[in-house]
Amino acid sequence: MNEQTKDTSRRVLIVDDEPDMQVLLAKILVKKGGYEVRQADSGGRGLDIIHTWLPDVVLTDVKMPGMDGVEFFGRLQAIDPAMTTIIMTGYGTVEMAVRMLKNGVYDFFEKPFDNDQILHAVARAMERTELLREKQKFEELRHQLSVSNESYGFIGNSPRLLQVRDLLQRLAPSSMTVLIRGESGTGKELAAKALHAMSSRAGRPMVTVNCPALPEHILESELFGYCKGAFTGADRDKEGLFVEANHSTILLDEIADIPVSIQTKLLRVLQEKEIQPLGQTKTSKVDVRVVASTNQDIEAKIARGEFREDLFYRLNVMTVTMPSLEEIRTDIPLLIHHFLKKYRREYDRPELEFSEKALQLLLHRQWRGNVRELQNTINRAVLLCTGKWIEKKDLMLEAQAQTAEPNKTGNYFEQLQDLDYAGAKEAVLKKFTESYLRSAICRSQGNISVAAKSCGMERQALQRLLRRYRISVAEFRSKKE
Repeated sequence: MNEQTKDTSRRVLIVDDEPDMQVLLAKILVKKGGYEVRQADSGGRGLDIIHTWLPDVVLTDVKMPGMDGVEFFGRLQAIDPAMTTIIMTGYGTVEMAVRMLKNGVYDFFEKPFDNDQILHAVARAMERTELLREKQKFEELRHQLSVSNESYGFIGNSPRLLQVRDLLQRLAPSSMTVLIRGESGTGKELAAKALHAMSSRAGRPMVTVNCPALPEHILESELFGYCKGAFTGADRDKEGLFVEANHSTILLDEIADIPVSIQTKLLRVLQEKEIQPLGQTKTSKVDVRVVASTNQDIEAKIARGEFREDLFYRLNVMTVTMPSLEEIRTDIPLLIHHFLKKYRREYDRPELEFSEKALQLLLHRQWRGNVRELQNTINRAVLLCTGKWIEKKDLMLEAQAQTAEPNKTGNYFEQLQDLDYAGAKEAVLKKFTESYLRSAICRSQGNISVAAKSCGMERQALQRLLRRYRISVAEFRSKKE
């Protein structure tokens, strides 16, 4: 067998109970056709060979002891429908051969045969197998891409969203540090999960750290681990999340909120690829891909001395900016359909549909909370709707507007003109956050778990924000009574 035969790997299996016929066919196919050939004296023996050595073309006799050609062909189709079968017929089996042709056999020739006839038939059969297998590969790839896109969670085909998908696909094979930026509710964590799922690290789970949800001393010990006796209560060694994420990906969600002291240790991880647990003098190497996300203006925080500039440049090796819902408005109908389908299934409400007025409100509203706000609105509507149609009132968007403070934006923005940009932005963000949190707690009537779910955040993160903005839940609970 020459190297060309190995490279092309064009395989032919001959199944015939006559040894002389096997030898003759093998000689013709190897010498004149350059094929790789194996032989079997029965259908059963042929199947044994096929399970370990998948041929492209099978030449088989019709009349054989035990399993005849008809049964043998049926077994071949079950193993690989793309495999092409040519049958050989002797006297009195032509009618059987015709029936087999109707059932999917590619060709047949009668014994005694012409050598060129065999070579021509096998060459055409080989072409057919190659075409069918290429088609199979294409269909499998298309299915994989379809499943991948669905599992990554991206819904929509707007140019900006396609740009983000393409960028994530190109970044995925590398171990490059990525900073994902974008407004709240645009899907930054979704992008991080997609980046991980498309990478070679996907075999291990991604580790996600919600930075604002953990106090400083807990965040440090969670990230880097600690040794027994490192601090009061440390009664055993504990591996940190960076060790847990070894050979995988760690997402540092809302990284702009981490304290400066931890920023210094994080810089060491990015520079040296090593960590030092609390209470330990030794360092240990880790192979972790770091992905960070933020909805804040980090450059403004650097200017105020709240974020290390050198850490920013280490994190900002590559930036992925998630588009706001306003930038991908053409995807809103797809998102509405996706979320309605999701929550109809979750709450067992298969008959539920949007009324025309409710749908128009969803399509034309400005979604300042982006995709998360749209998702939460549909989730709430499907859960609470009592009829078969979701009406405008079921969306509860007008009720949300009524819980907000009276509109004083004109005078308010005029008052900000005396501030610098960073100060004005911080004041607006503070006012928005207070209003948003009060509205969420009011809607849930003081139930923090319900409010956290509607806001799309963890309970601990919401509690921390409530403490930061000094919002008392008690006053909303008293309204309930």
